[in-house]
Amino acid sequence: MLRQFMPDEFIESVYELDVVKLKEEGIKGIITDLDNTLVEWDRPEATPELLEWFKKVRDSGFKITIVSNNNERRVRLFSEPTGIGFIHSAKKPSRKAFVKACKEMGLQREEVVVLGDQVLTDVFGGNRARFKTILVVPVASTDGFFTKINRRVERRVLKRLKKRGLIQWEDSNRE
Repeated sequence: MLRQFMPDEFIESVYELDVVKLKEEGIKGIITDLDNTLVEWDRPEATPELLEWFKKVRDSGFKITIVSNNNERRVRLFSEPTGIGFIHSAKKPSRKAFVKACKEMGLQREEVVVLGDQVLTDVFGGNRARFKTILVVPVASTDGFFTKINRRVERRVLKRLKKRGLIQWEDSNRE
């Protein structure tokens, strides 16, 4: 059971995503979380750096879909100016939104990676839906109310994973 909370990979930020390596692995699509994965949870729009990252990733041939538990207004206002498709109110860790995003991109599960900052929603949901998962460090040190609760549980899960020798990376923000 504990292994379902284990990401396949860990990176410091989306900017460290190795698109060349992903291509070599046959990955063609990225399902990404929004809040604290791409931008701070309270930032309404993409940063210039993130817009450049989106361009780089798309120019490399990848499809991108944002899957967020946040409401439609929040996700739409962020996503529409970027031209990135999205699914709001995803109810992660439910598998449904991940599978829907994969279908909307016209890809198979083995061709898609899930990128997110939370073990309990992004990694657990992505693993349950049988996608490759990549955990990133949250871009902000603050969280919304419900995410704060998740982070407490997440710290316990990560502590257990580390104790069992399953975590191969170190991150002071997550211990």
